[in-house]
Amino acid sequence: MGDIAVVGIDCAFPGAAGVRAYWDLLVGGRAGIGPVPGQRWEARDFPAVGDSGGFIDDADVFDSDFFSVTPREAAAMDPHQRLLLPCAWRALEDAGRAPGGLAGSGTGVFVGVMGGEWGRLTMSDLARVTPLLGSGSSAGMAANRISYHFDFTGPSLAVDTACSSSLVAVHLAANSLLAGECDTALAGGVNIVLSPSLGLVYGQLGLAAADGRCKPFSAEADGIGRSDGVGLVVLRRLEDALADGDRVYAVLRGSAVNQDGRSNGMIAPNRWSQERVLNAAYKRAGVSPAEVAFVEAHGTGTVLGDAIECAALGSVHGVPRETPCAIGSVKGNLGHTEAAAGIAGFIKAALALHHRIVPASLYAERENSRLRLGERGLRLLKSPARLPRGENIAGVSSFGMGGTNAHAVLASAPRSPRAVPARARADAGAAGVFTVSADTPEALCRNLAAQADALAALPKGGAAALCRSSNRVKTGLPHRFALTARSTGELVDGLRRAVALRTPAPGELRAAADRPWGRPVVAFLFTGQGSEYPAMTAGLYRESPAYRRHFDAADEALAVHLGTSVREAVLGGEEWGGRPELVQPALFAVGYALARTLTELGVTAAAVLGHSLGEYAAAVTAGVLPLDEAAGLVARRARLTAALPPGGGMITVAAGPETLAPALAAEPEVVAAALNGPADTVLSGPLDALARIAEELTGLGIRTRELASPYAFHSARTAPVAAGLRTAPVDCAPAALPVASTRYGRMLRDEPMDAEYWAGQAEEPVLFDAALGALVRDIAPTHLVEIGPQPQLTRIAARAGSLGGAELLHPAPGPEGTGRDLAETVAALYRCGLDPDWEQLYAPEHRSPEPLVPYVFSSAQRYWDRPPASVGAPAERRPEDPPRTENAPRTENPPRPEETPRPEDPPRPVVSRETESDGAGSDDPVLVAVVEAVTEVGGYPTERVVREARFHEDLGFDSVMIMQLKNRVEARLPRVGEVSVQQMLPALRSVGSLAEFLDGVIMARSA
Repeated sequence: MGDIAVVGIDCAFPGAAGVRAYWDLLVGGRAGIGPVPGQRWEARDFPAVGDSGGFIDDADVFDSDFFSVTPREAAAMDPHQRLLLPCAWRALEDAGRAPGGLAGSGTGVFVGVMGGEWGRLTMSDLARVTPLLGSGSSAGMAANRISYHFDFTGPSLAVDTACSSSLVAVHLAANSLLAGECDTALAGGVNIVLSPSLGLVYGQLGLAAADGRCKPFSAEADGIGRSDGVGLVVLRRLEDALADGDRVYAVLRGSAVNQDGRSNGMIAPNRWSQERVLNAAYKRAGVSPAEVAFVEAHGTGTVLGDAIECAALGSVHGVPRETPCAIGSVKGNLGHTEAAAGIAGFIKAALALHHRIVPASLYAERENSRLRLGERGLRLLKSPARLPRGENIAGVSSFGMGGTNAHAVLASAPRSPRAVPARARADAGAAGVFTVSADTPEALCRNLAAQADALAALPKGGAAALCRSSNRVKTGLPHRFALTARSTGELVDGLRRAVALRTPAPGELRAAADRPWGRPVVAFLFTGQGSEYPAMTAGLYRESPAYRRHFDAADEALAVHLGTSVREAVLGGEEWGGRPELVQPALFAVGYALARTLTELGVTAAAVLGHSLGEYAAAVTAGVLPLDEAAGLVARRARLTAALPPGGGMITVAAGPETLAPALAAEPEVVAAALNGPADTVLSGPLDALARIAEELTGLGIRTRELASPYAFHSARTAPVAAGLRTAPVDCAPAALPVASTRYGRMLRDEPMDAEYWAGQAEEPVLFDAALGALVRDIAPTHLVEIGPQPQLTRIAARAGSLGGAELLHPAPGPEGTGRDLAETVAALYRCGLDPDWEQLYAPEHRSPEPLVPYVFSSAQRYWDRPPASVGAPAERRPEDPPRTENAPRTENPPRPEETPRPEDPPRPVVSRETESDGAGSDDPVLVAVVEAVTEVGGYPTERVVREARFHEDLGFDSVMIMQLKNRVEARLPRVGEVSVQQMLPALRSVGSLAEFLDGVIMARSA
């Protein structure tokens, strides 16, 4: 059998909500057994069952809004199904996967579930049977429910082999992976003790423990105590997991399943079958029983079951070895979780291998001497056992009451070749972006608080690896938070500040918790000459591997034409600004590298604009020129510029061309070289003529400023440059994206950016203001990103009021710029809807997986139909009534703005309250009728169904509910008559669109 990696885990067991709590319970030697909750049944009515067992806290909690399940459907769903959905989400997060990112994939789902108590309890009253109860009460839907809500298209099956169901599910999932049916699989099981019925059966068979506690292999063992449990593992082929850098808890080396056949009784355990399944699993795994360090046994704590299992274990493992094989059973901690028993043991074994500690087996202090463990080469773990370094092997057994047996062989994860995570080094200072997303603003704050608390418990160190893990796992939901940070301390402070404020915080929670955003429209503005400075972008070059790679590529392309590298000149601290043969190629390299880095990060330009020299890098980004060709042109331009005679210069003037016309008429050698704004003009010409104009304008109260340029660019004095460019061989392609031409002052049409274009561009004025205006009008960018070593163009545009409402971003803000500024640019765009390729932001040493707290779901909504499993008949109920709930959905008062969010937040409105419009409170009778029908079908409170609510995405309506909605709408609006679903389909975008459609039908039929 090929190796299967266990890459993700989530679980909830009695006394242990989550993987960490489960491990703490095991190593702490505690049990999760307690009294029967009154919510389940009245224990006093069933003394034969006992008053104790293992029960999950808050088994009635379900964040139905998160999974787009209507309250009515949630109340009809078997709690097994409700528990599996959040468990699956958290397991995938633990595996380093954003669950939403797997939508549409062939991920497989294999779930062990037994019985059908929910169906028996809810459908015994035939008058209340509904389609929702039909799907909600089917145990066979347990896996399908996950596949449906997560949009998985791989194998999806529920497995019922009684108590071995979940380990059989793991076996089937592994085989499916090896067969290539899926590349990722969720496998596990769930069990909720809904009624005392099976407990009565155990009691009648003499299998029930009087105190509700399993005591495996103990002299005190007296039977089974029933318990809740849910657990799922994420499995992948080991080679795939290692190739993707996944964290691996353990490796499934092999497994086997068999059946007792016609043995000594349908429900009696069979030693020989158990021996056979163990030997088959070890053979498939290529493992000798002598190599097995410990076995997580089935170990129910029944006298007969323990005796038969120990005999089988001794027969297989009682071989010559240095140390007897250790055995134990998690049922001492949890009780018998039935369909989830196998996954409980499997997870325990995987965690034991991961932590290199095997927890003690509860009740082992008084070992049952009649089991003769020592004689059989076995030892019961009375205290935790530390596993040696190197590979360790574990076995996991699970046996079904009907005779289906399973055994799995686990091994330690292979040693990872990756370096020590950066956060382990206190001096690690690379910047990263920590992301958190949620389905509502309240949920976002709740999850920010959870992350802050968890990160505060970590040792202080670098934050980049943690940020990278958050980008892989925590980014897919509509309400977004992003924080740039270098250290864990900075992360914790930023997270807590955002939670405490509960209002937009500059650079952090701004726009994140208000509303979901659409994808941003980004335009790149490429800076020209005059933006250079010593050591420009040196900090970014040092910290960003992507920028470094692309800058070096540009430098190599330029060196072919220059005969030298510009890297040292750019990154060193020496002054070199007066040398155009270096300045122009260096600025091109910076622009090219910044644009390529952002593009690699997923920031795709919707349009580009280049100011003078910046237009060369813009042309490369637009696909007009390849890098080598553009590098040759820039090198030629730089040499031609350096050969110009001295005596020219440039000044900037706070006035427009009309105001400057008289002064320019008096100095014919001075021209307007750049029109940057209505009152922002750059003049170019001889130094003496510029001095006279500056003096005259100053006398008129017009501000002027001399630019540090030894040349009169974009004037007749640059005619030699234009002439040299006109003869350059240029092989240009049509632009692949819109180009705002600063030569023409408009969007480029079909004009080629050939040698003639670049010649004219060198001596004609830069029409920046007109080009930017055209870009804003035609493209309507949400963000303008300046591509250059420091902000110039965005400041010019801001002064001129030419932004069109676009936000300005500067990945290289000047001499103090570092990789943090690039990270903040990506963070700002992520907050507004961009889905970046985060991986390119981090160096290889920061790409190690780091565990994060899983998503914290709302606990405000509770659904529980009290089972009629007590003395007396259930209360009568009308067929049209929704299933009863104790507090379902329970809505708490939302916290005041100044309050820190509590663990339990109110259910969200179906859409943002910012866009809410009248529903039931409307004076539109058609809209009122639609809202009332929606509330009846879905079970929503009327005030939560607003005009903008979408039927599928927001309300969770499926085709069955749409049919019910159609019938109820027709009953409320007789004037509509009969309307087919096909006619209604185009109008089923939202509540409001359906009301408008029906109103139109009424008007047409009344005409």
